[in-house]
Amino acid sequence: MPSTPLHCPRCGTGAEDFSGCGACRAEGIGANPVPPLADLSGLSLRTYPGGPWGWPAALPVTGEPVTLGEGGTPHVRVPSDHGDDGELWVKYEGANPTGSHKDRAMSVGVAAAVAAGADTVVAASSGNAGAAAAAYAARAGLRCVVFTTDEVPEPLRAQIDALGAVRVVREDSSARNAAMREAVERFGWYPLTSFASPSPGGNAYANEGYKSVAYEIARDFGDRVRAVVVPTSRADLLSGIERGFRELRTAGLLARVPTLVAAEPDAAAPFTAALARSAPAEQERTSVPCRPSPAFSLGEERPTWQGLDALRRSGGSAVAVPTGVFMAEHHSLGAQGLFLEPSSAVGVAAARRWVGEHGGLVIAIGTATGLKATAGIRGVEPMTIPELSQLTP
Repeated sequence: MPSTPLHCPRCGTGAEDFSGCGACRAEGIGANPVPPLADLSGLSLRTYPGGPWGWPAALPVTGEPVTLGEGGTPHVRVPSDHGDDGELWVKYEGANPTGSHKDRAMSVGVAAAVAAGADTVVAASSGNAGAAAAAYAARAGLRCVVFTTDEVPEPLRAQIDALGAVRVVREDSSARNAAMREAVERFGWYPLTSFASPSPGGNAYANEGYKSVAYEIARDFGDRVRAVVVPTSRADLLSGIERGFRELRTAGLLARVPTLVAAEPDAAAPFTAALARSAPAEQERTSVPCRPSPAFSLGEERPTWQGLDALRRSGGSAVAVPTGVFMAEHHSLGAQGLFLEPSSAVGVAAARRWVGEHGGLVIAIGTATGLKATAGIRGVEPMTIPELSQLTP
């Protein structure tokens, strides 16, 4: 491991590996150890260039950056349907080098692997994390092995293969994670994602790359932001964003932390179910069925502790979005020139609802480009004509 130590934010136990907190796991709770928060005192958002490496001292990683120019993604305003009462923006993470927010994490995670002396990195992935891991491992000259399933869409399989990773295919996510665990334990390969159950979340050093999303939002919007809505599965992105905002607030660079909202497909919505309970102990032990949906990169049976903590700290909430609602949002965004994967549309649909109920400036994180999963897109008939003469002037 790099020199910065990890500790469990729930119980304070130190971490010896990347399988999550063992003490919390024994209680049936997935909790991810984290490094200490960074001290941003003396820094200025006006001069922050963006991306995970914009403020290298904010990262718990020694050595040289591994970068492909990730971060600095655009904010795109979309109609909110509520006039002057609200603003709806999408932070388009599809503009990252491999087309998703995972690049921010894998840039830092692979740098941590290099600092730890690893020669092989491994990831268990439904697609986006595997593609990002492959790209940054290739950039660093490391071997990359991606454990996955046949359910991964063809564009993502092609991307992982083209970037030189070895794909190991198993029948389902449980078998995928078990194979990754065996590889980590037998060969000592460096894990970039989670493989334990219940899932604690991904590599804690890698997740620090997500803080840069908060830094960029704060730089571009300041204290105007009422809420940030995040498509959520294991809450690596959600909790990373909250940590970034907390660092900014502690350093006096923000007056307050925006409300964070976890957006989930209703086919797998453990955070929504958890927050429907009043007692924290019950929330932490919530379990729900996880059914397939077009939002293929989202879906867990249980909430992670750090995701719940991020929502509690920010006074946030969780929203379960029906498939018909987020797919309608997906098509509507495409008609406005913004092509997102369905999982991203879950966040935009939830943000649209939040604007309608609360008003103010709300940002939805558009986690990936729609090119990641084109086969599942249905319901839009192409506009075709056989002859040029049919076009009206």
